[in-house]
Amino acid sequence: MFIQIRKSKIHKATVTDANLNYEGSVTIDEDLMEASNILAGERVQIVNNNNGERIETYVIKGERGSGTVCLNGAAARKAEIGDIVIIISYAWMSHDEAKEYIPVTVYVTDKNLIKQIDAKSSL
Repeated sequence: MFIQIRKSKIHKATVTDANLNYEGSVTIDEDLMEASNILAGERVQIVNNNNGERIETYVIKGERGSGTVCLNGAAARKAEIGDIVIIISYAWMSHDEAKEYIPVTVYVTDKNLIKQIDAKSSL
C-alpha cells in the first residue's frame, strides 16, 4: 500500500504577481524550488492564508533570486498580489518509507528570500 504525504512546503510566501492571461500554473523562484525539492512540472497545492482558497496546479521555474511567486491562468483568480500562501508538495510512499521520511519546510522573508530551511520528523 502507498500513501501520499507532505514532501515539502514553502511556508508563508508572498504572491508577487497574478497573470490571468498565462497558460496556467505557478511560477516559483528557482532558489525556492531547489531548497524545497520541488521540480518544474511538479503538482503542488497552494493554500491562500488571506482568503482560504486551496488550489492545485503545476510549477514553472522562475528566475533564480527573484523571489517570484506568480499565480498564472485560472489560479490568478484565487489570489491577489501581496497575499500570503503556503505551497505544498506531496509524494507517494510505502507506509514504511513514510514513517522514516523527513519533510522539508522552507521559511521565507516578506520578499520570498530563504530565511530558514527546516527538516524535522514531525509533520
